[in-house]
Amino acid sequence: MKRLAALLLLCAWHSAQAAQAELCYDYGCSHKEIVAFSNNEMHAVEQQFAGVKSPADERQAISVAVGMLLQDAGKRTPIHNDKGGNLADDGMEGRMDCIDHSHTTTALLHMLDDAHLLRFYQPLEPVERAPLLVNVHWSAQIRQKDNGDLYVVDTWFFDNGHPAVVMPLAEWHRGASPDPDKEKGADQLAKAPEHE
Repeated sequence: MKRLAALLLLCAWHSAQAAQAELCYDYGCSHKEIVAFSNNEMHAVEQQFAGVKSPADERQAISVAVGMLLQDAGKRTPIHNDKGGNLADDGMEGRMDCIDHSHTTTALLHMLDDAHLLRFYQPLEPVERAPLLVNVHWSAQIRQKDNGDLYVVDTWFFDNGHPAVVMPLAEWHRGASPDPDKEKGADQLAKAPEHE
């Protein structure tokens, strides 16, 4: 009976712990803020991983889930002002450069991992690319557990709340970026449903 009571207390304590992550914004992580996500928000994120059966499925779930979490964080922080790239939101509070994005996305990936939602991937530290030593760019990255393949999870290219770009690290290192024409409409399909 005591063991059952202890187990119930542990479960209650665990469910009461808010999922949270440190976000940063205003370029170069000038501002840092801990954001806690509600049970409803996390439940919606968990649903993205419900049907995952393969690494490819999990990469898609990560892409959408990270976009959802950034959208949710934008309800409580000025990152809702963030536009893709570095020019469209210049001077706006909440703007995010690639350093802000790589730090924030890495924190969100660790939060997903801590919630036991990642089965095929583990988050790593942010990675840098510098093609021809110009246009230095940072991104979050993940490693596939069974074979060590590396991918970036890059949220810098599009406006806040858009699904993250997930691509092989080798392609990203060569300067690859998403084709905006192929992405049009994707955020309408994959963006987080509005929830409390």
